[in-house]
Amino acid sequence: MKKSTIWLLTIIMALTFIGLLYVQITYMNNMKRMRDDQFAEGVKRSLYAVTTRLEQDETKYFLEEDLQQMDTQFYPHTNADGSVSLSYMFNTSEGINYDLTLKGNIDRKSSNRSMGELMRGKYLYQKGLLDEVILNIINQSSNRPISERADSTEVTDYLRSELDNNGLSLPFELAVVNRVGGIVYKSQGYHPTVKDENSMFVQRLFPNDPKNKTYYLKVYFPTKSDYIFDSIRFMIPSFIFTFILLVTFICTIILAFRQKKLTEMKNDFINNMTHEFKTPISTISLAAQMLNDNAVLKSPTMLTHISTVINDETKRLRFQVEKVLQMSMFDRQKATLRLQDVDANVLIANITTTFKLKVEKYGGKIEAVLGAKDSTVRVDEMHFTNVIFNLLDNAVKYRREDVPLRLIVSTRDITQHGEERIEITIHDNGIGMKREDLKKIFEKFYRVSTGNRHDVKGFGLGLAYVKKMVGELGGDISVESELNVGTKFIITLPITKN
Repeated sequence: MKKSTIWLLTIIMALTFIGLLYVQITYMNNMKRMRDDQFAEGVKRSLYAVTTRLEQDETKYFLEEDLQQMDTQFYPHTNADGSVSLSYMFNTSEGINYDLTLKGNIDRKSSNRSMGELMRGKYLYQKGLLDEVILNIINQSSNRPISERADSTEVTDYLRSELDNNGLSLPFELAVVNRVGGIVYKSQGYHPTVKDENSMFVQRLFPNDPKNKTYYLKVYFPTKSDYIFDSIRFMIPSFIFTFILLVTFICTIILAFRQKKLTEMKNDFINNMTHEFKTPISTISLAAQMLNDNAVLKSPTMLTHISTVINDETKRLRFQVEKVLQMSMFDRQKATLRLQDVDANVLIANITTTFKLKVEKYGGKIEAVLGAKDSTVRVDEMHFTNVIFNLLDNAVKYRREDVPLRLIVSTRDITQHGEERIEITIHDNGIGMKREDLKKIFEKFYRVSTGNRHDVKGFGLGLAYVKKMVGELGGDISVESELNVGTKFIITLPITKN
């Protein structure tokens, strides 16, 4: 798959996920806002119903009181002359006082009923003047204490009943306050905070009262947020599934790019190795053909030259084969190792001797300082040799042109994490590395920039292979470097007691 195709799919899927998340978030916000509006509307209806019921109760109270007074005032009286009279005093809308008296010689038994009906009709006519009745109630009611007019128990019961009728069966706290905010009474749990402002609702009590006697009913719901959240809880699985899909998609894209990069590197590696194999094979083949020439066989100098060429090209082939083996190490979760006890000092001494010719070829010098007394380690000899060779080869690749190459390979005994170990140090005076490069040099395919150097070949596998193998052998590796000064690799391995 082409990289452009991967990027196109990535963009399409990214836009799809963004659109999906936008739709989900928008829907959730709309649901939350709608639920919040419904809640507020239900609470307002409940509060209005509570105030209406309180006003009705108060109106009923005063009407019953007036009716009792009327019945008392309409009780018939028998005069000294045997006549019966009924009197009733009332006020007109203009504030004029009238005294209505009815007198007559009627039968006592019938007078009670007829006169009572007559005067009750007059009273009802008077009470039919609704404005006067309401005005009378207002003038009298506003003088009563608010605690009597709006009893806390009744208010609580009314509010609970109305909230239940509106489908809002959740706990609440209330308080009755005056116009300046002073609390007349409150429920036990009424302790609102700043965050409760969005859950606070206010309703004026007795709207017809004078402004100086205005009182308010304040209610807030401590669990309002939970109530609103419950309405959109079903959206949580949708977000979880979307997030899982997003993470899966991102991981898939990353793996696709890595796999593509790995495939490209492998292809380049194979192409390069094919070329690298052809050259030594052709050279060895040509040397073998020359050995069939009798004239060549008669010349010791030529024979020595041909044998040297064959030996060098064979080593070159071996080195390329080892590179292929290193490449295969990254396709396995765990390397197959043939562990055996070896003397690290002896092994390192042999490696430095073999590598000496390559160093001297560039006018350099390699030195082995083998100071470790306990140098027996349990390693895979082939892979351990490749580790040291890789580090030495890097030192040659990244040498400085202005000074002769100097390589020091040393060993010493150390104690690390309460364990006796051998420390192997490979120190060079090469070009060094920047601090930001030190954190990445052990990553697969990562290569340090060499500036104007164009002769350094590779695929960023050497140090990754070294890191992996040292870890497989139970050791640790670290690096210290300074730009234009040199680099030092430090390997520590557990020693094996004899």
